[in-house]
Amino acid sequence: MPPTKPCNVVMEDVTRICRILLQIELKASFPSSFSGVELAINNKTSDFTLTTTLGPALSLSCAIQNNSQEEQLIWYRGDGAVDLKDGNQMNASHLCLSPVTETDNGVAFTCKLKRDQSIQVSVLLDVQFRPILSGKDSLQAEEESDVTLICNVKSNPQAQVAWRKDNAVLTLEAKRHQIHQTSEVSKLSITKAQKSDMGLYTCVANSSLGEERKDFRLVIEGNDRASCIRVLLSFLKAMILE
Repeated sequence: MPPTKPCNVVMEDVTRICRILLQIELKASFPSSFSGVELAINNKTSDFTLTTTLGPALSLSCAIQNNSQEEQLIWYRGDGAVDLKDGNQMNASHLCLSPVTETDNGVAFTCKLKRDQSIQVSVLLDVQFRPILSGKDSLQAEEESDVTLICNVKSNPQAQVAWRKDNAVLTLEAKRHQIHQTSEVSKLSITKAQKSDMGLYTCVANSSLGEERKDFRLVIEGNDRASCIRVLLSFLKAMILE
């Protein structure tokens, strides 16, 4: 006859089994409080791009959906947390960007559930604006030296840039004039500057939203050594011709 377990041991086994079965039943009857919960920015539950323009203000609203209890929301601008007032965190939260500037272009705003930050939704700002030009207004260079005019360009959509001199199309001389251009800067380099290079240069940026211009004044100062060499060469040339 096989040995029998004491009654207290049998009861412990039964209690353990009942507890496990009860936990399984409870999980089936009451799913996680996060089940089906999602966030929406401006009524969009998926990440999206918002196209806008420069202006006084832009409103972003985040709301929780399918929640069974109050939840706290948090906002991020890029990787940095946004400070929110106490009354602007529970179940719904609002951000106001004022004013909207070119620095907001390409920035992502993300709304997250504080209790489970894997639940989130983001909006990427596409701020469109006319070209904005900047750079040093006036430059001085010695004759025979190298000089570079730098025109900084901010534009969305991207602008096409051209250079003019004294209100006319700039004629580029091989080996003396070079233009280097990226999405944010256009550089006009002049090698061994001459007196003839002196004048008013204009950086012209065109996009689908309009045209902007910026003037650069270039002054070429006499180089005594270069002038002396030119006089000497002229003298030698005259002597040879005689």
